[in-house]
Amino acid sequence: MSSSREILIIGAGVLGLTTAVELIRRGRRVTVVDPGGDNASSVAAGMIAPALECALENVTRARADLLREARDLWPEFAEHIGVSVSAEGSQWCGPDAAAVGERLLNLGFAAWVENGVAFTPDDWRVDPGPAMVALKAFPGLAMATSRVAELTQHGARWEARLHSGQIISARTVVVATGPEAPIPGLTPEATRIIGLIRPIRGQLEQVFALTVERMRRGPGAYVAPMIDGIMVGASMDFDRRDLAPDSVQARRMIQAAGRFFDLTSIGVRRTRVGVRGASPDGLPMAGALGEGLFAALAPRRNGWLLAPAVARTVAAAIAGEPKTAFGAAFDPLRF
Repeated sequence: MSSSREILIIGAGVLGLTTAVELIRRGRRVTVVDPGGDNASSVAAGMIAPALECALENVTRARADLLREARDLWPEFAEHIGVSVSAEGSQWCGPDAAAVGERLLNLGFAAWVENGVAFTPDDWRVDPGPAMVALKAFPGLAMATSRVAELTQHGARWEARLHSGQIISARTVVVATGPEAPIPGLTPEATRIIGLIRPIRGQLEQVFALTVERMRRGPGAYVAPMIDGIMVGASMDFDRRDLAPDSVQARRMIQAAGRFFDLTSIGVRRTRVGVRGASPDGLPMAGALGEGLFAALAPRRNGWLLAPAVARTVAAAIAGEPKTAFGAAFDPLRF
């Protein structure tokens, strides 16, 4: 069975889904193909947190400005899909709180230090569960549950052969497959670029029946509020793709979080594991890969933060619009 689409997006993580929504808002007809189930976006803590992310990574002021601008796209986007953004800020609880507070200020974020804790109001959060549901239910979005086995280019169109046996033809294809290997049939240049993406395994512990007023970070762990408890995370294991829970890693994270958050009454918890992708410079790959082929990939651990910016960048590239600052910074062909 074969069918024709205007735009085919391969992958239903937060980058693929937000790109689909942005394109639909622009009047385009979009189909997303994905095997279903959990992915790195659905098991994340939903941080929209440029402040501490930048301070802890010790990035440049230009990088901090870019991530702050990406965060500022969230309120309008969240309202459009019907979810809420929590803007309660975040804390750094560690012996270097004064230094972290100073780095925050130097990067242009609001911050202050009290009782050995650095606080910034510039970090926000969205709950991934409701947000993923809202994205998938966005009016006009068509979903196909399968994997793409192969892509074939036929003139100005691409054909995607799915494992289900279906063939989908589209003039435009957006690759949003996270850290997965390049799909067979991609152009050599697209295959080369996607092959640069490095997988990062992240493990989190979802703890039920506990609450925290805002995100807290400290050496070796963070604690984030969730609708039905808290999320303790998160490990970063480069070049590791397995999804099996690691009990030793879980114990280390719980111990690290216990140094700045009371976990003595910890009860029911569930281990969540996802694998993210990172480009060589840590910024996403978003934009054109070739004729009719585009990328929405590799946000490292900032998928939720950068999703609306990636979506706008890809939609603008498809429309042939001039590059914005995001478009230049995220251009896949920079590598």
